[in-house]
Amino acid sequence: MSINIGSIDTGSTNTGSKEAGSNEAEPADPGATDKKLTNSRAWSINRVGGWFSKRAPRGCDASPAAQSYHGLNENGLRQCLRVAGGGTLGFVISQLMGWNYGVFFTVFPMFLLGMVPILNASIIRQFLGNVSINALEVSLVVGLLKHMPVVMTLVVLCMFLFRFSLMAKGPLFLFGANGVLTLSILLHFASYPSVDLADLLTSNFVASVLAVLIAMLMYTLFPDVEPRQPPPKGTKTQAQIRHETLIGGITATLSFIVFQIFDLQGSLSAQMATILVLFAMGYAGARASARKRAIGTLLGCNMALVMQLLLYTQSNHFLLVVLLYWLGLMLFARAHVREGGGSGVGFGGMTTLGILFGQSLGPSQDLVYSALYRFSSMSVALVSTLLVMACLHYLLNLWEPTRLPEKN
Repeated sequence: MSINIGSIDTGSTNTGSKEAGSNEAEPADPGATDKKLTNSRAWSINRVGGWFSKRAPRGCDASPAAQSYHGLNENGLRQCLRVAGGGTLGFVISQLMGWNYGVFFTVFPMFLLGMVPILNASIIRQFLGNVSINALEVSLVVGLLKHMPVVMTLVVLCMFLFRFSLMAKGPLFLFGANGVLTLSILLHFASYPSVDLADLLTSNFVASVLAVLIAMLMYTLFPDVEPRQPPPKGTKTQAQIRHETLIGGITATLSFIVFQIFDLQGSLSAQMATILVLFAMGYAGARASARKRAIGTLLGCNMALVMQLLLYTQSNHFLLVVLLYWLGLMLFARAHVREGGGSGVGFGGMTTLGILFGQSLGPSQDLVYSALYRFSSMSVALVSTLLVMACLHYLLNLWEPTRLPEKN
């Protein structure tokens, strides 16, 4: 079945229990008070980390007091375990096999398990269908148009506009979002003469298939204990869809051009940041997303530095690296679920760890320099992206067919 991926709120199931001290009328049943107090103190001690999750009483309504509680219910904890376990498994497999482009194997499972809280046939088809189309598009664009940069840029703009159009409409949001993120990375790397295009596309395909298999395994090991409620379907005007499509497609294309002109092959984290903030589908959402992304990247860089200090001369002990990596992902996954999903602080921290460990973990590589460089480059990229989006937002609102409604 087809679902509206763009409006899925991973935090919609993280309802907490009502506070015991809230001012409410006395219940008619004397036993109701004891039952309420018992539910409010029910902690999930049979899961990893007793502090990590507080069980929400079954059958309770999502009152404002309950929604303000920032703990995790069982579904939230299961999603944390899936995201951390999937990201760690992808990292372990890529390191043991010695595959190139380890960032694909670390980030793709996080993206699939973190951006959507469910896994069904429609999501798998969107995820795998995207990688097949991307391979064909990149092969044709780079192979036929590499020597014509202007024509190549126009074709890239059309591909981005098509993806953002799908994202703005909703039902194929995952297909469009994964396509934009993957295309921007593949097109950027494929344009360098030193990059083996066949190896790049093969690594992307293998990582995508592996991410689906890992996601299926994680959902088998840590299934949700309660079915998730579908999110309410929102409605958008045609002008709003055009506005979101144009602002996303043009900004993504400008990002591609900048990273090509300035030869920023080592700034993958900054490039991903400029794309992920566009998932907010508009300038207003991108401002909040950019701030959260910057905080998440800073925390992720600091986490990586702390891990290197803890390992010190023991970084060649792979089991210690894996253990610290899983703990770091678990902390950021908890923050991600508590935020309600999306590209926020938690997801920014997770992807930063995945990029640093996937690309910069090696005996001859300096993780300290990589962390500091990625944060500085990402900060410049985010500020530049927001300035571009602000200008486009103003210009598009001057034209009636792309003007946002007054409420936005």
